[in-house]
Amino acid sequence: MRVPTPAKVAQDQDVVLYVNGVTVSFDGFKALNNLSYVVRTGEMRAIIGPNGAGKTTMMDVVTGKTRPDAGEVYFKQVHDLTRLDEAAIANLGIGRKFQKPTVFENHSVFENLELASKSARGPFHSLFFRLTGEQATRIDAVLETIGLADQRADRAGALSHGQKQWLEIGMLLIQDPELLFLDEPVAGMTDAETEQTAALLRQIAGQHSVVVVEHDMAFVRALDVKVTVLHEGGVLAEGPLDQVQANERVIEVYLGR
Repeated sequence: MRVPTPAKVAQDQDVVLYVNGVTVSFDGFKALNNLSYVVRTGEMRAIIGPNGAGKTTMMDVVTGKTRPDAGEVYFKQVHDLTRLDEAAIANLGIGRKFQKPTVFENHSVFENLELASKSARGPFHSLFFRLTGEQATRIDAVLETIGLADQRADRAGALSHGQKQWLEIGMLLIQDPELLFLDEPVAGMTDAETEQTAALLRQIAGQHSVVVVEHDMAFVRALDVKVTVLHEGGVLAEGPLDQVQANERVIEVYLGR
C-alpha cells in the first residue's frame, strides 16, 4: 500500500492522523506488521477485521498505551505520537472509547458530563472548578446531540446499555477532541439503539474525525464510510464496503468465516 512520505504529510493540512510502517511485536508475535493508513480531517473511517488482526493494538499505539517497535505515527502533521504518553496524547485532542461503557453510575447524566469537563482541565484546576455558563450551555448541546436531554437528571446506572454508550461518547465530545476512536460502539445494543448510534456518529463526523472499530457489518453499512480491513497486523484492503466485501482475500480471511 502506497502512502505519502512524511514530507508530503507535513504539507497536507487535510491529514489528522498519519500511520506509516508501524510494527509491534509481543514475544516474537507481530501484532502489527508494517501498518500504514491515513485519516483525514473530518473523516469517519470504519476499521474491520478478524480477531487478532491488530485492531486493539493499533488503537493502543495511537493513544500512547503501546510503543511501536518501528514506524511513524503523526497527529496533525507535527505531533509525533510515538514520543508521547497517554495523558499528553489525550490533551492533544485524541479521545478513545472502549467497548464496555465506563460511566459514573451513581452520578446523574448531567454530572457525568460535568465531571468530563473537569477532567479536561487537569487535577489541579479540578479542585477549584466551577461550571461556567458557557460550559453549562456546552453540556446542554451535547445532551441534545447524544439524545439524553430528557435523562439529564437520571442516575447513569439506570440507563440502558445503549444509553450508557451514548453518554460515554458525550463525555468524550464534551472535551471537543479532534480525533475519536470508538471500539465496537454498538456491541450489545438493540437494533433500534444501533440505528440511533449510526445517526449519532454521522452527525458528529465532520466536526470531528472518527475511527470506528467494528464487527457489525450492517452497522458499518449504515455509516456509509471508507472501510479499512486489517489482517495479521497490516492493511488487507481499503475502500467502500461493497468493494472490500467483494475482495476475495477479505472473503477468505474474514467475511467467509
